[in-house]
Order: sequence, then structure tokens, then C-alpha cells
Amino acid sequence: MTFNIQKRTFTSAGGRKEAHAIVRPAILPTFADQLAAVVSGIESAAATSGLKPVMIRFFLSDPSNQGRQVRELELDCAVSTVGQPPLGGEKVAAWVWLQQDAEPVRQADGCHHISHGPYTTVIQTSACEPGLQSSTATRAMLGDLALKLSELGGSLLDNCLRTWLFVRDVDVNYAGVVTGRNELFAINGLNSSTHFIASTGINGSHEDHTVSVQMDSLNCIGIKPEQVTQLKASTHLNPTTEYGVAFERATAVDFGDRRHVYISGTASINNRGEVVYPGDIARQTCRMIENVDALLAEAECGFADVGHLIIYLRDIADTAVVESIFNERYPDIPRILVLAPVCRPAWLIEMECMACKSIAAPYAAY
Repeated sequence: MTFNIQKRTFTSAGGRKEAHAIVRPAILPTFADQLAAVVSGIESAAATSGLKPVMIRFFLSDPSNQGRQVRELELDCAVSTVGQPPLGGEKVAAWVWLQQDAEPVRQADGCHHISHGPYTTVIQTSACEPGLQSSTATRAMLGDLALKLSELGGSLLDNCLRTWLFVRDVDVNYAGVVTGRNELFAINGLNSSTHFIASTGINGSHEDHTVSVQMDSLNCIGIKPEQVTQLKASTHLNPTTEYGVAFERATAVDFGDRRHVYISGTASINNRGEVVYPGDIARQTCRMIENVDALLAEAECGFADVGHLIIYLRDIADTAVVESIFNERYPDIPRILVLAPVCRPAWLIEMECMACKSIAAPYAAY
């Protein structure tokens, strides 16, 4: 077989399903061969589950030479591409989010809309502002998203659930991302008295070398404020505002039949904002897992509810140690390790995840 799939499927209280999958190719001679294998794997995951891909992220080893080939696929769902080399030796791998009875429709503004009951999920991928510094680009991208949501009757404050900010040369450009985000959020009513947005800010490159930062976002029109809870895990983590940034550690969203949990990029940090276990990849990995577990527990979830793990490493030499820890603890959770330095050099590793749990709540089903 030319591809490998790890997949986890969840069934809601109403009997509807969704799934997450990580698809990797065999180590074939060319990028085109590997990309074709990944696409075959995505098609297989959809066919065997009876579910529809709504979002796919392709992790690329060389986006300058590979991005165009991904765009030419013209897949009928939201597609994100980012230069974050997979650490299994592949040139490309993919994370796929699949849902039952989902029909993603591409809109004129480039976002994909998925309607389900009273909700419209809006997925934006690979937004960017070529040629701009990271602070200006971040303000522009978030401002554009705010406008798009306003035109749909929503707002950043009430309807944006999750962002991903992929930063070229994160050690240099992340400070600008923080500045731009803080400024735009303040204008749009996101502050320590309201709330921020779950997010990952991590190294990742675009095929256009003038793009300093690109953004994906997950939004939901029709959601009510009481359906959304920001998770703190204050025994383990500090508020991000204490070190000048503006994002939530995690967000839980209750629909009538399921709870979605979006865990932000989480590293080896304590509730004073300090890096824990500098220089020790094994201990940083274990503390990172402990932090994520605390966030999940606050949402009455655990790793059994996690659909996928994306694990970011600063140093390729740490791959074997990290793989051994996850193989021992969570061998059945779909996961991908990619080369992507975290926003502080002392952090050797970070991870994010999404979870889904069947519940019965007094809201419309998803």
C-alpha cells in the first residue's frame, strides 16, 4: 500500500459521526508520487467511513516547490498548506477532518461554509498578506476575518473559535504577530474582561517568501455565547496576558449532541508562565502532555476523546525520543510530528489537538 492512515471516529448523542485522520505516504521517489498517495489515502478514509472531508491541512517539506501542486488538486473542501516538514521522512502528510452529511461550499471570499442545522461553520485557510511585516499582516488578516464575519451577522468576539498563525522565522517575526493581534483584538472587543480565541502561533512557511505570516481560522455562525467556554487549567498554566499575548489556552463548544474542544498550542510551561525543564526534551514532553490533560479535564474530556495530535518540534534530533513517549502512552491517537520551532527558543516541543465528546445539551445539534 502506498499510504498509511490513522483514523479515529466519534459518534454523537444523536448518532451522527465525525472523524479525524492522519494520512502519510510511503517513501516514494517524487513529491508528485507521495502527494498522489496521500490523496488516495484521504479518499480511502472518506470512503471507508462514509464521511466527507471538511478541512485538510497538508504539511510540506518544501512549500516553494510543492505548494502549486497541492493547489492544482482543486479538492472540494477547505485546504490549508504549510511548510512544516513531516518528521517521518515524508515530503508531505495530511491531517483530515471529516463529518457526516457535510457539504463544504466555497464562497467568493475564499472561505468554505458548511451548514448544519442552525449553524454555519466558516473555515478560512492560508489567508496571507504578501510583502507586509508580520505585525501589519496579522492586523490585516484578522481585520479581514472580522469583516467577513460581520457580513454574516457575526463577529470575532462571538463567532471565531480557533485560529492558526504560521509564522516564517518565528524567532524573528512572532513579536510582530503578537503586536498586530493585540491591537486588532482591542479594537474588536477581545480583552481580558471578555475573552480571546484559542490559537496556535508556530513556525511555518508559505510558498511565497514575502509572506511573513499566514492564517487559518475556524468560525461558527449561529453559536450562542453560553455555548462557549474558555478553559484555563490554572493549576498548570497562567493567563497568556501575563506575558503580553492574547489567546485562550483552549475553548470548549457545546452543541446539542456533542462537545468540541480546541486545545491551543501547548508547551512545557507552569502557572507562572515559566518554561519547565529547559533543555530536556523527554521531561518537556511529559509536562506538555500533563498540561493538555489538565485542559481536557476541565472540559470533562480526556485523551480518549482526542481526534488527532499535531506535535511541533524545534530539533529534528528529538524525534525518536518524542515518538517513543507517544507510542507508549497514546499509540492509537492519530498524530503527526512536524519540524516547527515554537515561539520561545527554550521550548523544544509544543502540541495541539481537537477533541469530541458525545453529550446531550439544551442546544441545537451540530
